[in-house]
Amino acid sequence: MKKIAIIGAGVAGLEAGHVLARKGHNVILIEQKNTTGGNVRNWDRLFPNQREASEVYQPLIQQAVNDKLRILTDTVVMSAKYEKNTHRLTLSNGETLNVDAVLISSGFRVFDAHRKEEYGYGIYHDVITSADLEKIMAVNQKVRTTKGKEPKRVAFVHCVGSRDEKVGNTYCSKVCCVTAVKQAIEIKQLYPDAEVFCLYMDLRMYDRYFEDLYREAQEKYGVTFIRGRLSEVAESFDDRLQIKTEDTLRGKPLKFNVDMLVLMTGMEPTSLAELLATEFNIHRGDDGFFTPEDEHVNFNISRREGVFLAGTCKGPKNIAETIADARSAAETIINYLK
Repeated sequence: MKKIAIIGAGVAGLEAGHVLARKGHNVILIEQKNTTGGNVRNWDRLFPNQREASEVYQPLIQQAVNDKLRILTDTVVMSAKYEKNTHRLTLSNGETLNVDAVLISSGFRVFDAHRKEEYGYGIYHDVITSADLEKIMAVNQKVRTTKGKEPKRVAFVHCVGSRDEKVGNTYCSKVCCVTAVKQAIEIKQLYPDAEVFCLYMDLRMYDRYFEDLYREAQEKYGVTFIRGRLSEVAESFDDRLQIKTEDTLRGKPLKFNVDMLVLMTGMEPTSLAELLATEFNIHRGDDGFFTPEDEHVNFNISRREGVFLAGTCKGPKNIAETIADARSAAETIINYLK
């Protein structure tokens, strides 16, 4: 029996831990937060079929319980040394672990929308993020303005913190477009008479059923899509939000009021990424995500002996891609330990 430390107990860490445990290995999950399940715990429903997020993360958590994995929450790897095929990890709880392999599945963090001051997050009422909207809907399946009213006009802004040189994130976060379409449909399902707008740069509906969802949003629910980046948000005299943008397809500036503005925040590397890169001596790209040894054929192997990578610590992924990558990483570790 070999001992493996998995850093990060989100979707990737839990699934990889399950595969490794089934092969008889001793798995220790090390999670910075006080709960397991990762970012998906903060989601209400998932694209493209509006499946409840709990149907995905709860079975993963239960798997870990059934497999009797050791789980350390509120814990961080503070230092890592490698000698004689053994990784010696010093943890923030004072414990030291000697393991045969390490899997980094530290995930991502949601972009902080305060950094886009021109969008008014944290400044104006009723400017929220896509993550905020999921939390609201998870609690009571109702959406209200700060004055307790049903929103009559809602606008979704794509690419907040992604494809943006100003904030240093030039990459696409991959899931924001389809999340915006999903959430726009959900608002229309709640309030059929509401006007809903999606302000986008380019729609990247890349996966199976995503294009169908986009067509459904227009044809069945009447969501309006406007190609153009939002330039400015301000409060109007009636405490609504006045937004300024441009319809680049028509070449005309637009200015109109909405009751709620939803910012589609993208993915960024976690705050742990720099520490882990330093301690394990593994490479990060210009975007801050970890870079595998070979992005085509060795995409779960880092450039450090016995250290492997899985999930969104390497870049934006959806849940299905993350689970598949976790299983691949687990099998790669199994072969390495042989």
